[in-house]
Amino acid sequence: METKIDFDSTDSVRNAKPLRHVQEVIFRTPLTLEHGDMLPEVKVAYETYGTLNSKKDNAILLCHALSGDSHVASHDAEDDPGWWEIMVGPDKPIDTNQFFVICTNCLGGCRGTTGPDDINPKTGRRYGIDFPEITIGDIVEVQSLLIDHLGIGRLLSVVGGSLGGLMAQEWSTRFPDRLVSVILLATAARLTSQALAFDIVARNAIQSDPNFHGGQYHEKGVIPADGLAIARMLGHITYLSRESMMKKFDANRTQGRQVKSKFETKFSVGSYLAYQGDKFVERFDANSYMVISKAIDNFDLGSTPEELKKSLRKSMCRWLILSFSSDWLFPSFLSREIVDALISLNKRVNYCDIPSEYGHDAFLLPHEFPLYGEMIRSFLRNVFCEQASGETPLFQRPDRLDYEQILDLIPRGAKVLDLGCGKGGLLARLRQRENNRVLGLEIKEKYVLQCISRDIDVVQTDLNAGLKAFEDDQFDFVILSKTLQTVSDVEFVLDEMLRVGTRGIVSFPNLGFHEHRRRLAEEGKAPRIDHGRDPGEWYNTVDVRFLTLADFEDFCAKKKFRIHHCIPLDTRQHKQVDDDPNQNADVVIVVLSRGLS
Repeated sequence: METKIDFDSTDSVRNAKPLRHVQEVIFRTPLTLEHGDMLPEVKVAYETYGTLNSKKDNAILLCHALSGDSHVASHDAEDDPGWWEIMVGPDKPIDTNQFFVICTNCLGGCRGTTGPDDINPKTGRRYGIDFPEITIGDIVEVQSLLIDHLGIGRLLSVVGGSLGGLMAQEWSTRFPDRLVSVILLATAARLTSQALAFDIVARNAIQSDPNFHGGQYHEKGVIPADGLAIARMLGHITYLSRESMMKKFDANRTQGRQVKSKFETKFSVGSYLAYQGDKFVERFDANSYMVISKAIDNFDLGSTPEELKKSLRKSMCRWLILSFSSDWLFPSFLSREIVDALISLNKRVNYCDIPSEYGHDAFLLPHEFPLYGEMIRSFLRNVFCEQASGETPLFQRPDRLDYEQILDLIPRGAKVLDLGCGKGGLLARLRQRENNRVLGLEIKEKYVLQCISRDIDVVQTDLNAGLKAFEDDQFDFVILSKTLQTVSDVEFVLDEMLRVGTRGIVSFPNLGFHEHRRRLAEEGKAPRIDHGRDPGEWYNTVDVRFLTLADFEDFCAKKKFRIHHCIPLDTRQHKQVDDDPNQNADVVIVVLSRGLS
């Protein structure tokens, strides 16, 4: 009985068939490349979806990964599915009922845009190995020619994952005034040495194939199929994760499937890799793999935070950056490096590390799509709304007495950072004011999504790791609203809070409140503290410490923090407390700073 192996992958929808809806344009003016070489003319293959509106302000450019092409999604029921079918289309997150979507095959590719497999007009022969070395900048320059050709002055967004994310970053720095926003998925400002090593081995596999013939294999009527297949097999290993490979292959790991391949198929994972490698050869060119992978490897916006900030300083767009927790080809810390640089530059940035077991390919797969897809949908909706009207969507006004008091403490025009911002209720109120620059930090992905939906800039962050991305006194006010009791290292977090903010505003539930005392004294039970969320039971509460107003005042005295205002509240009766606040207030708001400032 034949063993069943799951051969499904992100490559499954791709094939070598002609693209039914591809369009082409040839730019006959010579293109000078960044390394000094020149292409006498450039052909660009692209596909479009949706309709460009009369203002031409609804255009989105999608940038594909290493082996992708212009066919991002199907155009109709008869068309083949595209490489990001779940994301692009009517009523999907990148909604073609609203947006005009453009996807090009990148320079150096083999699906219509000028690449090594094309004829050099000067020689009448294929470029082959003589195709000049290109950069990500060259790829973006060609994309910009197409955008000009389509009569679009400014893109609503440039969206890309993996290699596409490199292109999107290049757009933000090369043409900062030509795009409103950037969405990056599973990418980096430069590759790790580990990722670079995999590309080097892949290229060596291709060049070592006897049929490579120094890159001029087409003249011999052959292709370096074995080398290219091995390169793709190696790539597939890096696109998966340990967890996804265990799920896919461990149940029948020693029961390989006999596929028509010269590669080893004894193990189930070997059958899978052999199949993927052989299928790849049918649709991709070895020289294109060499050219594009070298462009990826040479992309570098900076190896230090200072260099990265210098590169990104000229960007003028809004950012949504998404990483995936099990991605070891482009690990999450690489996305966070970009985020930290943007934060220190006071750029508008949203970030979330999506929990996933599916490795680098997770941004193309449906498993976490309900989360990352909705983040993209909300971000694009808000960016388009803001661009079109200068306004952001209306927010529901939360009925929270502590919010009302905190809002009264913050003047218009102040820069505000909210630590543990939750669903963004407080920041939503501040965003309705004029001239308030706000940013939220939140650890829970579901709250990050809700903040993005409300058009609140938010960065997923564990406060206990500190605020190293932020400059000293970067904000006028830093808020810690009903979050203090969930912090494991209070002293460290408050020190960081007062480093990056001129003033700190801390609110917390007061354990000294008379009802909490009564419950403990008379019933012998731990207090149930309502801090804007389900208080839970003692065994599942998010609170890790309980404090009173008196405790906090003693702490401030020890740290030499100055308390500017103390506002005790009885939120149950919706009033401020004047008498014995340590006993009669269930919530306390304190405004503080370092020393006597």
